[in-house]
Amino acid sequence: MPTRHKTLPLYPKELSWLSFNARVLQEAEDPEVPLIERVRFMGIFSNNLDEFYRVRYAEVRRLAAFAKGREKARWEKLLDDIRDAVGDLQMRFDRVYRTCLAQRRENNIYLVDERQLDAQQREFARQYFFARVMPELAPIIISDATATPQLEDGSIYFAVRIQLRNQSIRYAIVNIPSDRLPRFIVVPSPAAQSSRQVIVVLDNIIRACLPQVFQGVFDIERAEAFTFKITRDAELELGEGITQSLVDALSSSLKKRKLGDPVRLVYDRRMPNDMLDIMVKRFRLGSYDNVLPGARYHNSKDFMEFPNLGARSLEHRPIGPLMVPRIDRHANIFAAIAERDVLLNYPYHSFRYTEQLISAAAIDPAVRAIQVTLYRVARNSHIGNSLICAALNGKEVFAIIELRARFDEAANIDWAKRLTEAGVHVVFGIPGLKVHSKLILISRQEGTQLRRYVHIGTGNFNEKTARFYTDLALFTANQEIAEDVHHVFDFIRHTYRRHKFRHLAVSPLTNRSTFLRLIHAEVLNARAGKPATIFLKCNNLVDEELIDRLYEASQAGVRIRVIVRGMCSLLAGVAGVSDNIEIISIVDRFLEHSRVYVFGNGGEPRYFISSADLMTRNLDHRVEVTAPVYDKLAQRRLQRLLETQWADNVKARVLSADQDNGYRDRGHKRRLRSQEVLARYYADDQRRETLALEQPEAGEDGPAKAQ
Repeated sequence: MPTRHKTLPLYPKELSWLSFNARVLQEAEDPEVPLIERVRFMGIFSNNLDEFYRVRYAEVRRLAAFAKGREKARWEKLLDDIRDAVGDLQMRFDRVYRTCLAQRRENNIYLVDERQLDAQQREFARQYFFARVMPELAPIIISDATATPQLEDGSIYFAVRIQLRNQSIRYAIVNIPSDRLPRFIVVPSPAAQSSRQVIVVLDNIIRACLPQVFQGVFDIERAEAFTFKITRDAELELGEGITQSLVDALSSSLKKRKLGDPVRLVYDRRMPNDMLDIMVKRFRLGSYDNVLPGARYHNSKDFMEFPNLGARSLEHRPIGPLMVPRIDRHANIFAAIAERDVLLNYPYHSFRYTEQLISAAAIDPAVRAIQVTLYRVARNSHIGNSLICAALNGKEVFAIIELRARFDEAANIDWAKRLTEAGVHVVFGIPGLKVHSKLILISRQEGTQLRRYVHIGTGNFNEKTARFYTDLALFTANQEIAEDVHHVFDFIRHTYRRHKFRHLAVSPLTNRSTFLRLIHAEVLNARAGKPATIFLKCNNLVDEELIDRLYEASQAGVRIRVIVRGMCSLLAGVAGVSDNIEIISIVDRFLEHSRVYVFGNGGEPRYFISSADLMTRNLDHRVEVTAPVYDKLAQRRLQRLLETQWADNVKARVLSADQDNGYRDRGHKRRLRSQEVLARYYADDQRRETLALEQPEAGEDGPAKAQ
């Protein structure tokens, strides 16, 4: 990679990631968002922050520990900036928590603590404690004679201060078993207040019965419990061998991850100083580790599952999923794809069509082979079961399972074992490269010809996330593209082979060079006085070489628009550097996950969808696929998607140079919330397709012949 110009500005990606999480918190702060959804956004914010510490903060901490001189100072400065930013976010979180708590009461939903329970509710809590909670507890007594307990990352605990009747003090740690029991428990309301919905947090069930935890051991006068949690470094230690030994090594590393080096201690700010000092010393927290005071409750990620016990209006109105008449009118999905390319946008469209592609192939006598890449698999996966069915039906099934999909490793290990036992040929990726592409290749015997059908997507084959991640799926029978996909699978199996891809750009081979060439072509167009535009939609934009080339394009007069969900190190609107670059970010009910790249090409735009974000790891250290979209109807839909999102003036934030997340100024324009507009567009599109099929002359285009 060429040396970059040090004078060109870059926003630190870690701070940009926190800026993204601030946008998530904005949704929790927004009074126009339904109440229960605001509570769930609080859960998303908390979960995101936990992952940030496990991964990004932990990495910066390692860099600061091993760097020297100016580099060490730079990383230490970044750690300080992170702590300041997180502190500000935590104060905002506490404010919105109090606001939502009050609004829940206004809607007859009461989240109470152990002190607010009436006699009937206290009896319910006592019975629940002895029947469900007590068997799950594992108290640990802290003393000079005992070793420091190995507490798990992601779990929450009580630090308990026990005052005995002889006035001596003992300390203990008690686990809160929220991984095995519901965090939010509905308790009975008095008959006279039947409309009240009362919820008590599991933590407070334990607090209400705290003396019983130590019954028969200590003569207790008083016991106090203070919540805390430890976040640990999530880095896995793995060798390079992609064999069964990797499964064993990964299983072992997953156990170690729970006990990795601590990077953050979050504690109830009411915790006495003597107890806090014991915690810091016991867990050997150093100057690079975050020790943060918090509120009474931790693991607010559980708010993602907060129940709605009130009116339906407290949640978003359901959207979709829509059926696709162009597919449904055919006898099978292969006939629909053979007629013309199909581009679907989840979750607006039903994910059943991806499931249908695999399930139909599993039982179709004409199908000879199925090849698929699996990055994040749902625990109860219809696609996984269909692959097993295909193997049992004698198909040649080849599955690439990425075991190193962070935080989904356990599920992927389980599926690797199940598929292998069923006769599926399972490969565990490539040494040094994660397989992140979203590919399905089906070989079908049609007469004397073997015809291939392809799925190329931006999202995982995961039924759960397909309900709230926006992703694109291209189904095609273009045989030249299918040949390229075949070469991708061959590359994964035999990395020493080099293939020439006619249509696809593939990381780590050609994605970077393809993007650089496309950007440079726009620069040449601008310098020649031709129309020159670039429109990018991605999750993250942090690769320094690409950013430098985009700065160069801006300076040449190329108009660049970017829609980015998460991290963005490119600074828009810097005089003389990025005057022609605008960036927005959309955070709404669905998580924006699709990647679309459009280059003006002198008035004949080139459209691409991709599994790759514009990050160094995606371009150089993963197997990613960027695919052209040739079908004219599909191109128009991509353009509609981008232009609709660009026009958003409700959920769009302008990413200025300081990334302060200011909402786009609406002025006198009517409200346009892009996800709602797109939902209506696709619903109208469904109706148009139905009419076009009934009256073919009313269609937008005739069928596009597959090559």
